[in-house]
Amino acid sequence: MIPPMDDDLPRPRGDAASLLAKEDLSPYSQDELTERIALLEAEIARIKAHHDKAAAHRSAADALFGSPKS
Repeated sequence: MIPPMDDDLPRPRGDAASLLAKEDLSPYSQDELTERIALLEAEIARIKAHHDKAAAHRSAADALFGSPKS
């Protein structure tokens, strides 16, 4: 049996996204919230691009070496 890759393990609960989700937003002005939304949307785009790249890399590896058995 092949051991799981680190990428397949769940992230710890204290990761950045979890911490952001707990933050109180009431002190922020509308302009600050608009800025924050833009930054988070840019981060989402960066994560999606990395996800797509990782998926393509995984597909290429599976095509070359075969898909691992579950």
